[in-house]
Amino acid sequence: MVKYFLGQSVLRSSWDQVFAAFWQRYPNPYSKHVLTEDIVHREVTPDQKLLSRRLLTKTNRMPRWAERLFPANVAHSVYILEDSIVDPQNQTMTTFTWNINHARLMVVEERCVYCVNSDNSGWTEIRREAWVSSSLFGVSRAVQEFGLARFKSNVTKTMKGFEYILAKLQGEAPSKTLVETAKEAKEKARETALAATEKAKDLASKAATKQQQQQQQQQFV
Repeated sequence: MVKYFLGQSVLRSSWDQVFAAFWQRYPNPYSKHVLTEDIVHREVTPDQKLLSRRLLTKTNRMPRWAERLFPANVAHSVYILEDSIVDPQNQTMTTFTWNINHARLMVVEERCVYCVNSDNSGWTEIRREAWVSSSLFGVSRAVQEFGLARFKSNVTKTMKGFEYILAKLQGEAPSKTLVETAKEAKEKARETALAATEKAKDLASKAATKQQQQQQQQQFV
């Protein structure tokens, strides 16, 4: 049994901009799990299509229950092949990715088609399909469920990373990451707490001074 995913996303940038950003996606704040990327093959076909193959290395933390099934020295890095076909005439780009190691544990295959959005020619539509399979006897279903959940999470990161790079290429200020937002909120809360503490100390000092003055006045009465 194979877990299947079908999804559709829209980037509010033209196909040309998305195509340019695709090759410059890494690094970005949302892709810290991507360690390396290398082009291993590239050619232009007689009908002017660009064919590329890239090798990417990503970190892949296994769930605890899966770590028990593999020796401690098993590499946690995952090697992924990515084939792409770019058709500039029809403004489509098709990518197909799959992992080439840890295949016994799980294989994730993904197919994406980037094309001009039918409702807005200035936007780009991404149609995404994925197949998650496992050949581990007895736990394949659990592995597939885990793989599908992680895939969905990675799709969210991919889209955020895409938007970040697109904003950067278009000269806009990229939106702050969740970590940066949380850090700023923490600093602001700390400053507010310090200000409140200082104000409380000041009020307490004034109250003590006033009480002392009242006591002194009572002594002279």
